[in-house]
Parts: sequence; C-alpha cells; structure tokens
Amino acid sequence: MGRQVDVMARAVAAAAVSVLMLGVAGCQPKDVTDGAAPSGQDTAAGSGGGGSAASELAKLKVKPDGSISSYDRVKDFGEAWTDQQGAPGGHNHCETRDDILRRDLISVKLDGKCEVESGKLHDPYTGRTIDFTRGRGTSLTVQIDHVVSLGNAWQTGASALPQATREELANDPLNLIAADGPANEGKGDDDASKWLPKSEGFRCTYVARQIAVKAKYRLWVTTAEKAAISKVLGGCHGQALPTESSRGIALKS
Repeated sequence: MGRQVDVMARAVAAAAVSVLMLGVAGCQPKDVTDGAAPSGQDTAAGSGGGGSAASELAKLKVKPDGSISSYDRVKDFGEAWTDQQGAPGGHNHCETRDDILRRDLISVKLDGKCEVESGKLHDPYTGRTIDFTRGRGTSLTVQIDHVVSLGNAWQTGASALPQATREELANDPLNLIAADGPANEGKGDDDASKWLPKSEGFRCTYVARQIAVKAKYRLWVTTAEKAAISKVLGGCHGQALPTESSRGIALKS
C-alpha cells in the first residue's frame, strides 16, 4: 500500500510540472514585461564569462590612431541597422535597432513581431530612467550606441577588414547598447581616454565591452586609451570579459 501511495504521489507531481511548463512555453503577449535586468544593471565583476578583461587588454596591440580622412559611415560599414549581415540577430527579419531595443528596454510594447513602440530604459550611461515612445521627435531620446564607435574602429584597424566583417561589427549586439540620446551624441567617436559614462558604476562593464569588441575584431588601442581603460579596471579587479551569450548582450528570441 505504501508503495502504491508513493507512485501516485509521484504521478501527481509530474502532472503539475507538465502544466507549469506548458504555461511557461505559451505565446508571449505583445506587451512584453519580463524580469531580465537591462544591460545597464549588469555591472557585477565576473558576470561576463569570457575570462579576465585585464588579461585580454594586455593582449591588444598598442598603436597610434590611423587616418580618418577617407572614412564614410555608409560606404564603409553599410546601411544603418540592416538585417542583411552576419552578426547575431542578422537575417531574423528585424532591424538591428529594434533587436537592441527589445533586449535593453523593459515594459516593451511591440507593433508586430519586431518594431518597438514603447518601453522604459534604465540608462546605463546616466543612471536615468527614460520613457521611450517611437515617433517623430521622440525616438531619438533613446539611441543605439556603438560601444566602440565606428569612427574609432576605423582608425584602429577596421579600415583593413573586409566589408562584410565591418558590417557585422556595426550590427554586433556585443558592440551595441541602448542609451540616453544626448549622452550618445556627446560621446561621438571618442575612445575611453576622452569619454566615459557619467554613471561610474557602469564604467567597468563599459570598458570590458570595448576590450571584447576590439579583441573579437582584432582592433588595437592607443597608448592613452589603454591607460584610461587600465585605470577603470583598477577599480574593479576580476572584471570579466563579456561574450555573445552574456547577460545583457545576448538578444531575446
């Protein structure tokens, strides 16, 4: 009798788990509100999973900036936010900008599968919470920043990369982050020796992302840039190098 009761209890428990899993696997509503922390909150040292950021920085070549005189954003890096490229998220029938907004915003509302109509950003650069609404005059409050700016990438080795690789760099989620529009515009093409996020709590994550991008695409750093990054990392010993699958970088399916 005791054995029969035990078997029946196990069957009931298994059925309950099956019901729970069916609920989790159900279709996601257009109003997407989940518990994932936006990229600005993923600041813990050791959270990247790709080894030591400081160790990878030591491996990067150190050279002066190259010329930017021939640089042309569209010609050299392709049409902005194209889906026709080989970085993660490419060919998923959504523009790269919407991929990043869906990843980094919370309380997201979609129009169809891809287009982000509204949401909230916990801005990693300023620490502000920004309400985003798509539309003329409002969309630019939240912009997508290239963590390693394309102008800087061009000057530090990207000019020698194949066209397809440059287009991947311009659309790679590892190198992209939703941020406060004015902060992004203020950064321009500056490297870490000239610009760092106002929010000091995000600086370790920020420079670790820059190192990861430069390592992935075999770009170099200048002497001043390396010194600035090293100074930031000095305050966050053990900062991990992020990877494509790290929290705050991997795209949402």
